[in-house]
Amino acid sequence: MPLVPVREMLDAQRGQVLLWMPVFLGTGIGVYFSLKTEPSAVVLAGCAALMAINLLLAVLRRYGLAYLLLPLSLIAAGLLLATWRANDVAAPVLDWRYYGAVQGRVVMIDRSQSDVPRLTLDNVVLNDVAPHKTPTRVRVSLHGDQQYLTPEPGLTVMMTAHLSPPGGPVEPGGFDFQRMAWFQGLGAVGYTRTPALVLYPADPNAWDLVIYRLRMQISQGIQARIPGETGAFASAILTGDRSGIGQEALEDLRASNLAHLLAISGLHMGLLTGFVFAAVRMGIALIPPLAMRVSGKKIAAVVALIAATLYLGLSGGAVATQRAYIMVAVMLVAILFNRRALTLRGVALAAIIVLVLRPEALMGPGFQMSFAATTALVAVFSALRGWDYRLPRVIRPVFSVLASSAVAGAATAPFAAAHFNQVAHFGLLANLLSVPLMGSVVIPSAVLAAILSPFGLEWIPLWVMGVGIDWILFVAGWVASLDGALSRVPSPPDAVLPLLTFGAIFVILFRGLPRWIGVLPVIAAFALWGNVERPALLISESGGLIGVMTDQGRVLSKARGEGFVASNWLENDGDLVTQEDAAARGQIEQINLAQQVVLHRTGKAARTLPADCDGADWVIVNAKVEQPVDCTIIGPDSLKQSGAIAIYNPQAPRIVMARQTTGLRLWNKRQYDQPPPDLRTLTKAD
Repeated sequence: MPLVPVREMLDAQRGQVLLWMPVFLGTGIGVYFSLKTEPSAVVLAGCAALMAINLLLAVLRRYGLAYLLLPLSLIAAGLLLATWRANDVAAPVLDWRYYGAVQGRVVMIDRSQSDVPRLTLDNVVLNDVAPHKTPTRVRVSLHGDQQYLTPEPGLTVMMTAHLSPPGGPVEPGGFDFQRMAWFQGLGAVGYTRTPALVLYPADPNAWDLVIYRLRMQISQGIQARIPGETGAFASAILTGDRSGIGQEALEDLRASNLAHLLAISGLHMGLLTGFVFAAVRMGIALIPPLAMRVSGKKIAAVVALIAATLYLGLSGGAVATQRAYIMVAVMLVAILFNRRALTLRGVALAAIIVLVLRPEALMGPGFQMSFAATTALVAVFSALRGWDYRLPRVIRPVFSVLASSAVAGAATAPFAAAHFNQVAHFGLLANLLSVPLMGSVVIPSAVLAAILSPFGLEWIPLWVMGVGIDWILFVAGWVASLDGALSRVPSPPDAVLPLLTFGAIFVILFRGLPRWIGVLPVIAAFALWGNVERPALLISESGGLIGVMTDQGRVLSKARGEGFVASNWLENDGDLVTQEDAAARGQIEQINLAQQVVLHRTGKAARTLPADCDGADWVIVNAKVEQPVDCTIIGPDSLKQSGAIAIYNPQAPRIVMARQTTGLRLWNKRQYDQPPPDLRTLTKAD
């Protein structure tokens, strides 16, 4: 490859500044979340000063220096933005286990992982807990007999519940639920096994719940018209309410790579606005006197934008929906100004807006997969612009569906595998059989139902919609049942997704032959992933569950209990088996680490551990040891300060604590309020 002068290479990048802005802004946000401590005032002041200098250079028209400093200024802006957001959402977090009366107003209804109703409450009142220590929001799963409560938004309910602080990662480097809960305003999570009761009815004048109440009313109306999983699916794609979908249907949709049809994202927003745009434009064209006097294209764009705005409000405004709405809005406004509608600039603008409003979205799979798919689709179809017109007219729609499904699937597959530890091998087949029906039957029927509902005729399009959804659910179940439909992959190291993302973005955005340098970090990312090392021993934060890696896979210490932790360990291993199957692989009697004997004791056996520790050097317990012992105890007190523990390489053990990977941040400083334990010298009971 001939050498390209630096000036010519940089000149080739003119006009790309906007496209790179969300990349560097996201880098700064990523830097914030990767820190082990909160950035100091000096660092924040330095970031602000750098941005001010860059702005001054731009005002003085020193554009060369301003452009050189722009990437650093955007990174600094991202760091400042994430810091501000993390402090702005600060709210009380419960820092002890609570059991007693809980009162609160229902502001969200969904289902837990164990497939029971789950309520998010605000205006929380806890017995004998001061208001300034009471969490702003709590989330409670409703187990047992709940015949006395039909959840609806705005109800003030009371119950006797177990609450605890949001938990940290189930293993070092794992998903940090504490961080997610912090940004959602959740100060405690828990469950009740006693009946929940209505204390006060919903206030119809509560303005903050008007939209949510409307969404739930529409959801209930849809499910009354279309019963079963079909109605629950319809409700999910129209209102964002997934509380009616059973776990079996969800698993089928995930295994067939059709779960994205439930997330109100670019596909749904594009299909809905596209249908409205085409219908309005065609309607105007059918009236010649009107078509001669007005721009049907622009009127259709305005009506489609109104429809998209209503759909955004109705759906609940998740990250993927916000991104899709911004993209559609940019596209429709471009039509109003006679500009090209679908470009990478629209994607970049949408990313900037989402990152400014919710910087924490960068760390979630919704943001990553949504923008990965959209960026790849726009880039590929821009490169192929005009090429598909060489195909016969009949084949063009087939080509578009096949190409879009393949491109979106390839773009999102690494992120789905990294976050969910699974690969759906027949996802392309399932999408080819489902997505065309989604666009031609399901979404148009939903629009017609909304139009006909004032006349009481919505049941006709809803019936048609149900037929289409039945087909999609059938395809999901059939594909999921195929041999080899799903496989698991281990969780990647932290560096994998940043390397993969930057490499792919560099290939797409950089102009000229040097763009292919971006392939190198992609190769490095997959190489790191392929050589990932899983822990030889995992210890849960409670001390009640351990997992030992063997040639047959991880062996768990118990078949039931701490199911969330167990399932996450197995998923992160890339293991398809259940907790019960993993426990049946063998019994964990003792573990040998570098000629040291490790035992696990729980309950009464932990409390009454003999002084000689049954000959062990280490003992992992989930209860207070009642007498001094001559061994190292890893128990509740030390685990509270260390978090979950992972031990690598039994011959030369390397101990990693969750606290080491998360650091001391705003969302966990209440838990880690003491120095971490030194497991090399800890010789006394907790």
